[in-house]
Amino acid sequence: MKKLPYLGFTVLAVSFAACAGGEAAEGGLSGAVTLDGSSTVFPIAAAMAEEFQIAHDNAVQVTVGTSGTGGGFQKFCNGETEVSNASRPIKPEEEEACAANGIEPIELTIAWDGLTVVTNPENDWATCLTVEELRRVWEPSSTLASWSEVRDGFPNEELILYGPDTDSGTFDYFTAAIVGEEDASRADYTASADDNVLVLGVSGDGGGLGYFGYSYYEENRDKLRSVEIDGGSGCVGPSRATIEDGSYTPLSRPMFMYVRRDALARDEVRAFVDFMFDNAEALIPETGYVPLSAADYDAGRAKVSMD
Repeated sequence: MKKLPYLGFTVLAVSFAACAGGEAAEGGLSGAVTLDGSSTVFPIAAAMAEEFQIAHDNAVQVTVGTSGTGGGFQKFCNGETEVSNASRPIKPEEEEACAANGIEPIELTIAWDGLTVVTNPENDWATCLTVEELRRVWEPSSTLASWSEVRDGFPNEELILYGPDTDSGTFDYFTAAIVGEEDASRADYTASADDNVLVLGVSGDGGGLGYFGYSYYEENRDKLRSVEIDGGSGCVGPSRATIEDGSYTPLSRPMFMYVRRDALARDEVRAFVDFMFDNAEALIPETGYVPLSAADYDAGRAKVSMD
């Protein structure tokens, strides 16, 4: 499998077909598969889509969009997509919306991510932050406006915040893990569904502080500085090793794809899901994330085979 240049991820819908609805070779696959949802999962979905296209001579049109985890579930439960990319598990109210439309979602864990807190590269003081310090920065009642208010000894430099918008599963996870309550966050920060906007913001502001998925940090490490996190057992930075072994806590998290059970009856959808499992261990590290074990992927295969 060729190594793909997954730099500068776009968050617009991307079609990986060479031509819309291309015809399959005799006896081959045809049709379309539509994915939407998390911008964090987008690099994995885009990589899988492109390689799947290559493997099947562009006979299946695969489109990947990024409406955020919440927006992706809305489309999925309306029957607009076959696969929903998610950086958090589906919520009960989303399951109810799916059920109302006769849609049964199958949850597939596909990789591990380390949600990464980043600063401007000129920031040489906030090399490690405690969970409590991050909570005081991000909690809804916070009025902290200077780095000197975060910790004694930090400079009196403006604190400029960047983060995902409220439709993001990354927002949900971060607020639950750091603030202690999902969706609880101060509102006076630059919010975007496009992680590249957040990268540009933090890298352009000397006092910038933001957070997003590890892959976006890894692809932009020349523009950013990652912050080690002290979750109670000392400072640990995000890396593939610390994400995989769970020591990067509490910001290591699983990532998901949800597939509609009824859509698995279509050959092109089943083939795409099988392709994802067959190639995950080789392809996911190229996108900056951490693959699961072979046994975990076998468990995922078993889920989609229970027909």
